[in-house]
Amino acid sequence: MPVEMHPTAAPAAPENPGLRREIGLIGLIWTSEGSIIGSGWLFGALLAAQAAGTAALISWGIGAVAIIILAFVHAELGAMYPVAGGTARFPHYAFGSAAGASFGWFSWLQAVATAPIEVMASLDYLSVHADWVQTGKNQLTTAGYGLAVAFMAFFVLVNFFGIRWLAHTNSVATWWKVAVPVFTIIVLAATTFHGENFGYQGFAPFGAKGVLSAISTSGIIFALIGFEQADQLAGESRNPARDIPRAVIGSILVGALIYLALQVVFIAALPHSAFAHGWANLTFSGKAGPFAGLAAAVGLGWLATVLYIDAVISPTGTGLIYTTAASRVSYGLSRNGYVPPLFERTTTRGVPWFGLLFAFLIGLIVFLPFPTWQKMVGFVTSASVLMYAGAPLAFGCLRKQDPHRPRPYRLPGGMFWAPVAFIVSNLIIYWAGWDTLWRLGVAIVIGYLLLGASALLKLNPRAPHPDWKSAQWLPVYLLGMGLISWQGGYCSTGPAATTSCGATDTLPLWWDMVIIAAFSLVIYFWAQAVRLPAEETQEYIGSVEVVPGV
Repeated sequence: MPVEMHPTAAPAAPENPGLRREIGLIGLIWTSEGSIIGSGWLFGALLAAQAAGTAALISWGIGAVAIIILAFVHAELGAMYPVAGGTARFPHYAFGSAAGASFGWFSWLQAVATAPIEVMASLDYLSVHADWVQTGKNQLTTAGYGLAVAFMAFFVLVNFFGIRWLAHTNSVATWWKVAVPVFTIIVLAATTFHGENFGYQGFAPFGAKGVLSAISTSGIIFALIGFEQADQLAGESRNPARDIPRAVIGSILVGALIYLALQVVFIAALPHSAFAHGWANLTFSGKAGPFAGLAAAVGLGWLATVLYIDAVISPTGTGLIYTTAASRVSYGLSRNGYVPPLFERTTTRGVPWFGLLFAFLIGLIVFLPFPTWQKMVGFVTSASVLMYAGAPLAFGCLRKQDPHRPRPYRLPGGMFWAPVAFIVSNLIIYWAGWDTLWRLGVAIVIGYLLLGASALLKLNPRAPHPDWKSAQWLPVYLLGMGLISWQGGYCSTGPAATTSCGATDTLPLWWDMVIIAAFSLVIYFWAQAVRLPAEETQEYIGSVEVVPGV
């Protein structure tokens, strides 16, 4: 049954006017860039250096290439299907309701958990001067949790003013968010550059496993994700065919260059005393706020002050965008019939108000099982990349199911890059470590219970018939990734902690990645073989390219 409104259907009721197409190219680029330049720049360089030493530069390079491959796949899909919550809906078009609901849940999970991470980053920096915010173990105090609630409430309040106001606010904030790290790069490179730091304990003190583990566990992938925000807001873009590809690709290229330069100047600016206990235990005054603490340690107190201010502004801007994204993904899930229609209710300004409030409440709960920034990062990275994995799977299918739809951006060699992107996604998930993935598995089970309850109780009258046949590969994929991770040798706390996190370390290094690649290809081509028939895909897609506010 069609899940999109036909262009000849009656207009939306006044009390539920739908979304508005009011965002231009700059607004879309800055929406994605504002998500990429968030708390990741405040902590990523320190954590990556601790995990991989100077070889963290290689980690950032691998991470950037991986995300760029995924970004190109998303660019084609986002321009083809300019719908709200796009990453949650592409698998729905290719595989139907069972797979669509699954990837929709992954998408919503990462979006709703990112705003709390940004709040935690601000509170970490604040704790340097306000010890009442956190305990000695960097966990929130009661007063700190109250301040976190206030931050989250602010995100919701700004979103209620509407997407145009949000885009303008985010554009101003993103200029600041980009300018401060670029300024920091210039100042540190010009004033405090110790070239000999790059040779301390050799280039890669923790070997290849440290380099690869850092990609998922040190905030590298977390820092680089966010390009998909332009996809999530495609339903509110004035010219999605032209602007979505440019926004997706442009934002990730700018972000990757900034992060790589930040890693260089961070290592070069470290005082010799910071290495007293080795890379894994880098220490200096004010390390709880790494870049600000480093600036103060090398005598740049004025720069430290700017960075402490940025530690509030930068994560706040990203938190705003992910709060927006969470409400749009739940809107898309409702449009597909997976969750109650209440999530589609919008204000007169076109804001999905119930989705915002629900995201706010769940975000407050996220603080409880993940009390520190670093503990949150591995979980959200895995959920994000699991969400991204749905796009290359859908890409290959939709090239065959919907071949005649205009493609404003057509990825050259797309049928080669789609399985490569799927392999890349699964490697990133694997490197996150078993202790992260089993927690993600619990969250996935909870999601299935909630979605199943919605379908069983018929909470959405548009609930589609489950397309089990087209999703037969999905349980094998999820369980298989969990099994390989369990037998592998990666943990969120680094390679040295493998035995303590439950991973067996049975699979030898490099052979484990060969297994991941082979398993990924089996799942990819299995999914292609059982995709929906083209006519069913067309029915699910409807007329999204011509319907405002879908």
